[in-house]
Amino acid sequence: MIHFESDYLEGCCPQILEALRETNLEQTLGYGEDPHCAKAADMVRYVFDCPDAEVHFLVGGTQTNATVIASQLRPHQGVVCAASGHINVHETGAVEQSGHKILALPATDGKISADQVRALLEAHQRDFSREHTVQPGMVYISFPTELGTIYSKRELEALHDVCRAWDIPLFVDGARLGYGLEASGVDILPKDLARLCDIFYVGGTKQGALFGEAVVFTRSALAEDFRYLIKQHGGMLAKGRLLGLQYEVLMNEGLYFKLARHADRLADRLRAAFAAKGIPFLVENTTNQVFPILPTAALAPLAEQFGFELWQEVDDTHAGVRFCTSWATPESAIDALASYIDKNL
Repeated sequence: MIHFESDYLEGCCPQILEALRETNLEQTLGYGEDPHCAKAADMVRYVFDCPDAEVHFLVGGTQTNATVIASQLRPHQGVVCAASGHINVHETGAVEQSGHKILALPATDGKISADQVRALLEAHQRDFSREHTVQPGMVYISFPTELGTIYSKRELEALHDVCRAWDIPLFVDGARLGYGLEASGVDILPKDLARLCDIFYVGGTKQGALFGEAVVFTRSALAEDFRYLIKQHGGMLAKGRLLGLQYEVLMNEGLYFKLARHADRLADRLRAAFAAKGIPFLVENTTNQVFPILPTAALAPLAEQFGFELWQEVDDTHAGVRFCTSWATPESAIDALASYIDKNL
């Protein structure tokens, strides 16, 4: 069985495993107050060209999203996101559990627009009884989106402008950030991302680390008391150096982006294999997630050899499925799946 269900099925890249072995018996202070976390934070700031940013390390994506959002919203406020956004569909109400409503907007290929956000904010402001409703307090997007699509620089600039005009933070979920930045046709550089959002995170769990997410506050004032919230949400890892060490490795000599580029190029090969057989896709993208629409009758035989995720029913006889490549996917796995597609679909 060859697995393509997600991009966090493997452990970690060999470079991290070796660094963990070499430093295993080091003694450092806990809770992220160690030299590895300090160095890793400096490296993140350098790579994303945001020298004044504040950087914190958490363990996983849901924990990071819930903690960041709780840190920015007052009790009467909610977070704006796409209806298909991860916090709305795949986090078991983690944001709502902290007392904040998700204000979901209809999405186009997983994305929301600046015009939609502006219209929502203006409608709330015009409402004579607005105090009886939840106030939009921040905007959440993911890069890439839940469907593996990417915001263009123009789209991100427009969202940034709306958020600045209304003085609310723009938060970018970067659980798969490298896969987005290295995708074909993307016109956003790491420094652009840091310039155009107030908070983002550099995902590690899905990109070569054993675990870990690096949260970057490009407006450091927004990070006030953030460590209190990390602790309150169970995210302050006692052996915090394990997080910092992994990001030291990932940020060194562009490894983070090399690993992402590998996954994206293999996903391009999968897309080409499906396209060559005339198989359509739920959405066009160039990241590491591929969403072909397959005959329902073909799924069971396919699942005998390859793991994938059923995404959504399209009609009575077809379903959209997801295949994920990762930093660790071997060329041989793509060869095998491409051969199966050619012979059986």
